[in-house]
Amino acid sequence: MPLYKTDALILRTYKLGEADRIVVFLTRDRGKKRGVANGARRPRSKFAGALEPLTRVGVTYYEREQRDLVRLSYAEAQCSPLMARRPDALTHVGYFAELMDEWAQEGDPNERLFRLGASTLDALAAGVPTQPLARYFEYWLLRLQGVYPPHVACHTCGTALDGEPQGACLEPGAHVFTCRGCSGRGGRSEPGVTLSPGALAFLAAAQSTPPQDLAAVPLGGRVDAELEAVHRALMRLHLEKELRSTRVLRELRR
Repeated sequence: MPLYKTDALILRTYKLGEADRIVVFLTRDRGKKRGVANGARRPRSKFAGALEPLTRVGVTYYEREQRDLVRLSYAEAQCSPLMARRPDALTHVGYFAELMDEWAQEGDPNERLFRLGASTLDALAAGVPTQPLARYFEYWLLRLQGVYPPHVACHTCGTALDGEPQGACLEPGAHVFTCRGCSGRGGRSEPGVTLSPGALAFLAAAQSTPPQDLAAVPLGGRVDAELEAVHRALMRLHLEKELRSTRVLRELRR
């Protein structure tokens, strides 16, 4: 039975029997894995503090061919979201972890996705404001999965969107951005989701700004709401459902 040792991000856990847990984790080099952590629910478990969502850990596990579950033998926390010590940051931890769990493929190595999650965790722990970090994370997650539509030029007429005073529009149920002049030409009566010039400027900055430096990137309340609406629309379009953590965040805002 091969033994593997690697870095990983904890995505979620759930109970198994009276004392164990099933752990879903994203490894740096071997994709998403599901494993059993024996005794993880006991008071003096060797896994204590290492299995919280989005924790970066050093893990050791055994894996057998033709088995769906690996067996965790060791997990040591390297960086924990609890280091943020901010209620708003901690409420987003489950959201980031659930998004990664939805998009990561089991057994399919994706180091870029791992690095996105790890850098987001580091930024949270360093005190980076949560809202710009959330929009940054969504943007890059959707880009890495190849589902973020081009936002430089209008899909219909080719006009540069960053020069449009009215910004851009994500056509309803579609996967393209258009200028406001071309919006709705397909005969759709339902309005699209719009991005103002300020929102487009944030996306442009996100392409070259590391998450640790996001505090310096302007993000007003209106721009934040626009980006969130567009990103949630793209997620629903491709996942065909609303995430549980999204509903939780919405309830907490009320």
